[in-house]
Amino acid sequence: MIFDHAMRTADLPIFEVEQRLLETLVSQKRLVLTAPTGSGKSTQVPQMLLDGGLLGNGQVTVLQPRRLPTRMLAKWVAQARSVKLGGEVGYQMRLDNVTSTATRICYLTEGVLLRRMLTDPSLKDISAIVFDEFHERHLYGDITLARALEIQESARPDLVIVVMSATLDTAQVKMVEKYLQPCALLSSEGRAHPVAIEYLSAPAGNTPIWDLAVKEFQRLVRQDLQGDALIFMPGAYEISRTVQAARDALGKEFVVFPLHGELPPDDQDAAVARYDRRKIVVATNVAETSLTIDGVRLVIDSGLARIPRYDPHRGINTLLIEKISRAAADQRAGRAGRTAPGRCLRLWTTHEQNARPPQELSEVKRLDLSEVILTLKASGVNDVRTFRWLEAPDPRALERAEMLLRDLEAIDDKTGAITALGRRMLAFPVHPRYARMLLAAQDYGCVRPVALIAALTQGRDLLGRRQSAQANDARDDLFGNETESDFFVLMRAWQYAERNGYQADRCRRAGINAQAARQVGLLFEQFLRIAEEEGLDISEEPLAHDSVRRCVLVGFSDQVGKRLDSSSQRCELVHGRPGTLARESVVKAPLFVVSEVREVERGGGRERALNVVLNLATAIQEEWLCELFPKNFKEVRAVAYDPTLRRVVARHEARFRDLVLEETISDDPPAEEAAQILAREVAAGRCVLENWDESVEQWILRVNRLSEWMPELGLPLIGDEARAAMIELICHGAFSCSAIKNRPVLPVVKSWLSRQQQTWIEEYTPERIQLPKGRNVKVVYSKDAAPTIAARIQDLYGIKDALRIANHRVAVRIQVLAPSNRPVQVTENLAVFWRETYPKLKQQLQRRYPKHEWR
Repeated sequence: MIFDHAMRTADLPIFEVEQRLLETLVSQKRLVLTAPTGSGKSTQVPQMLLDGGLLGNGQVTVLQPRRLPTRMLAKWVAQARSVKLGGEVGYQMRLDNVTSTATRICYLTEGVLLRRMLTDPSLKDISAIVFDEFHERHLYGDITLARALEIQESARPDLVIVVMSATLDTAQVKMVEKYLQPCALLSSEGRAHPVAIEYLSAPAGNTPIWDLAVKEFQRLVRQDLQGDALIFMPGAYEISRTVQAARDALGKEFVVFPLHGELPPDDQDAAVARYDRRKIVVATNVAETSLTIDGVRLVIDSGLARIPRYDPHRGINTLLIEKISRAAADQRAGRAGRTAPGRCLRLWTTHEQNARPPQELSEVKRLDLSEVILTLKASGVNDVRTFRWLEAPDPRALERAEMLLRDLEAIDDKTGAITALGRRMLAFPVHPRYARMLLAAQDYGCVRPVALIAALTQGRDLLGRRQSAQANDARDDLFGNETESDFFVLMRAWQYAERNGYQADRCRRAGINAQAARQVGLLFEQFLRIAEEEGLDISEEPLAHDSVRRCVLVGFSDQVGKRLDSSSQRCELVHGRPGTLARESVVKAPLFVVSEVREVERGGGRERALNVVLNLATAIQEEWLCELFPKNFKEVRAVAYDPTLRRVVARHEARFRDLVLEETISDDPPAEEAAQILAREVAAGRCVLENWDESVEQWILRVNRLSEWMPELGLPLIGDEARAAMIELICHGAFSCSAIKNRPVLPVVKSWLSRQQQTWIEEYTPERIQLPKGRNVKVVYSKDAAPTIAARIQDLYGIKDALRIANHRVAVRIQVLAPSNRPVQVTENLAVFWRETYPKLKQQLQRRYPKHEWR
């Protein structure tokens, strides 16, 4: 392995703008700097500020969106300046601080500075803040920039703010420039070297992406391609498959390394080091920006990444493989032009490229906001909706975050202001859920185990997937009798690793990730130190299982769930969210709380499906819900229609929020409620009244039309409410659809009127009218047309004028029929019909029907 510390920097494009950058920042304290990938801005701009004398006695902090580049950039700059890491150049991340009072250039992850702003609102030791790779639009970068502007406008007008990016498009540049006004714009043109972009000629189809990448690499190598290669894959699994496929196919000509955030630092360093042999690095998008791997002349891009998202409507996190944007693809391609002209092969077609989004969606639009909102409220931003957002988040995401913080008692129920408990939670650099658990642990006397649980959830998975029968047996021997909590399994696994000095072989036989276990130990100790500083009791006590489980419930009360049946893992959470308990879970209890709700992909190709998986379950007891959340626990007596039984039943339910914990069903509900529910089912068409027929509808029309024609009678109108009341009356005393199906209807409808009113209906809006020859014809009533009869011409002889009803106020429309009962004319005035229309009709019809009477 060869480290090249004497890396060439003089020819980096960023130096073209060094003088202008320094001159601009003397008078203008806000700057947007755009410089292409590989131009050297991440390493050189902080040094320019220091060496150019712009920092005075202060520090330049360089905000990075990812942990891996944060550490590696700091290491690179320290080596380039021939200083010890942690001295003049250092880095700081959550739970990892390699700085000192001598540090002048500090690379740090974005959330660290935002928390520092709480304890040091004027940032007295910081002279400049550089927001690197701002185009990625990470959540903490957006928020920290807003807070930095507020500090600059109030306490620190001398504070220098530089926003840097490689791929801000015109619209984004204008948005950021407008947001920072007044500010200066500066661009560094041109990559270090050109990169030729190539695409597949046809879609890849169902070929595994790792096999396709290695196959294409072999093809390019046969073309005498020089230099090292960088292959982008979406995640650690795809990287491991690619690394194995490359090593199998290429032999010893190349050295192949994985590179992703879950690797130990030594393995990460190995991936970026220089070697005598040609190198292939297979990386996630951690190598997409900031981090330059010298010697790379070829990039092979899968075009995929695992993108974290949070669905505020369901309260579910997702980490699905998605297609990257065109901007991200350009970033990746730029890795090939760092030291010489390069090539980039994209494993998709030009047609597919045009269908990709131009930019990634900013994190403020797709991540859980609860932690950052708690930090903002601690900074005095009580109404986060009026905060100085660069892009405002989804209102539902804000609502969900504040709802969680209320559940955790971190903000006041009524005012939304941060509580004293919420401020104490911020002392712990973890999600508010785990911070709340740690403070609850003080009350239950179990701070140490809860601190361990918090540490276990911050990094890589401690337990790998079960693979060999030997590993399964070893794990079952160690942890097989645990059924109360998946956390207890993890705790016992870590304790086993600690007792065995994190020895890789022993841990591997038990299915434990030794490196992850070692990192948990470091975090555990740090959490204990913070807890002790906060006045919590961290003394060793026997493990009180129930107390720890209560603390988990305090942190995750919005993720209480229950099994739907005993034969599967199907579950339901509060807020009506379905899910499947992870098959690795040891919890068998019907009622539990889960600490992770995630939507994941299952299968591939046509079999691809999404499934909500519930991880890290802890069994709880129903009485704890009543004890800890009395306002959210209630017993409800409900009467409802059971569509399976097709009857009304009475349910007695015990609910936590909207989750039904227990229910008993009775077939004897109150008659009044049963009738109301059956009536609604009839109105919805799910139950049928066979006898509610046309005769009933005609009766209702007769009542309503007579009310209109003769208002002096004072007849009631029968509208929707009256209909519903009639149906309810019909249903009274019944409990099922079958019981009401054949019940009489018309007598009930008629009973809506008094006897006198029913008499008026028969008198003034008769059901039938008798014609001169004795024939009775039916009158058809309509909502918005004249009442109508249908009669043959011969039956109408003797009627000289209009037929009338409603005390002679309403003319009846007559549909005149031929002897064949075919309509030949419609009229309301027979006098006109006999005089003008009949003579012509008679001539036509008499020839056709000579045997009938014709007058």
